[in-house]
Amino acid sequence: MFDPDDYIARFDPDGYLASHQASATPANDVEQADDLPTPPVLEAARRSIGEAHDGRVRGKTIGNPRLSRAERAAGELLELPADAQRPRTRGECLDGLRPCPWVRCAHHLYLDVNPETGAIRFTAPHLEVWEMAETCALDVADRGGVTLEAIAQATNVTRERVRQVESRALDKIKHATGFELDLMPERAA
Repeated sequence: MFDPDDYIARFDPDGYLASHQASATPANDVEQADDLPTPPVLEAARRSIGEAHDGRVRGKTIGNPRLSRAERAAGELLELPADAQRPRTRGECLDGLRPCPWVRCAHHLYLDVNPETGAIRFTAPHLEVWEMAETCALDVADRGGVTLEAIAQATNVTRERVRQVESRALDKIKHATGFELDLMPERAA
């Protein structure tokens, strides 16, 4: 039988979880969000933030093996508040809270998880989720006709990188379907 206390004792010898469990507040309580403890892995990421040559703050990638046992145990033990209902379809989240609190969603812009390596990339490590201008990629896409620069700002990468990803995606679509998609006039060049 699984005993969470035994699990924590095995993987959290320093007592990080126990010392912060009492001070934790619900995720939807934005007013007291500053009282929440910051996991050590995120603190380390924020300490090592560098600026790109164009002045923007670069994203930070944390390899999966760099997460301590205690941090992995903390992630596995996190539970949603009983009254929280995570949206399952776009229709359910369309009129939901903004900034979006569902960071685990594949469309959330706060972090990106590489499915092959498990590495976590914080797109804006210098910001908290509620400080981001855009938190949902689907909201950006719903506006339609978004420029490469707007996508670059939302994802915290360069305009050139967005163009490279777009080009590669269009090549994959063309190869898979045999059809070439029409580009907007701005991107056709």
